[in-house]
Amino acid sequence: MIRALSFDLDDTLWPIEPTILHAERSLQHWLHVRVPEIAPLWPSERLRAHRDDIATRRPDLAHDYSAQRRHSLHEVLADQPERENLVESAFAAFYAARNEVTLYPDAASALVRLSARFRMASLSNGNADLERIGLAAHFEQRISARDVGIMKPDRAIFAHLCTLLGLAPAQIAHIGDDPELDVLGAKQAGLFAVWLNRDGRDWPHAQRPDLEVADLHQLCAWLDTHQPHVHGVT
Repeated sequence: MIRALSFDLDDTLWPIEPTILHAERSLQHWLHVRVPEIAPLWPSERLRAHRDDIATRRPDLAHDYSAQRRHSLHEVLADQPERENLVESAFAAFYAARNEVTLYPDAASALVRLSARFRMASLSNGNADLERIGLAAHFEQRISARDVGIMKPDRAIFAHLCTLLGLAPAQIAHIGDDPELDVLGAKQAGLFAVWLNRDGRDWPHAQRPDLEVADLHQLCAWLDTHQPHVHGVT
């Protein structure tokens, strides 16, 4: 019996590409206002490439996208007076916009419906802030790779989820868009793995998800049919 649901966030509850583009534009605007002398040297495309380069050079920061971004800004603003203050201000501009997400049309109503029945957790490699986004009330546990120092698909982050919820892996369904990080990671840790396949992609691996759905409404319908109501059960 499934007693809890674990959700990936980026590209599961909202599309991440337009969100990051918006955040990068906000950072670019900040540069033009605060450090106009260097802003033309750092268009959004170069800022993204530089952040990606940091990720390559600093594998110790692989689990922490916020740290990667701050480290990138330290280098971008290396010659500026009061660099530390500027880095924090620049990151704040980026991060505020990064949390201005547009939910998929099914997400808000499905979260309300599912949180009325199941214990809920978020499990993300990203750095979204559910408090800022306004979804925190749906989730009993909010787990990010940067907080625990472990990334999906590592079995240990799923084990951490199980420990926090006090449930066996098979009692938790993990829902996510990524075949490797979410589905295979969850299956290898013993969870019920749900592939949220919004784009109608072909499944790329021999080992298949336990359930494939095109949106969260389908997930709600499947749970209504195949799982007894567990609201109030601990």
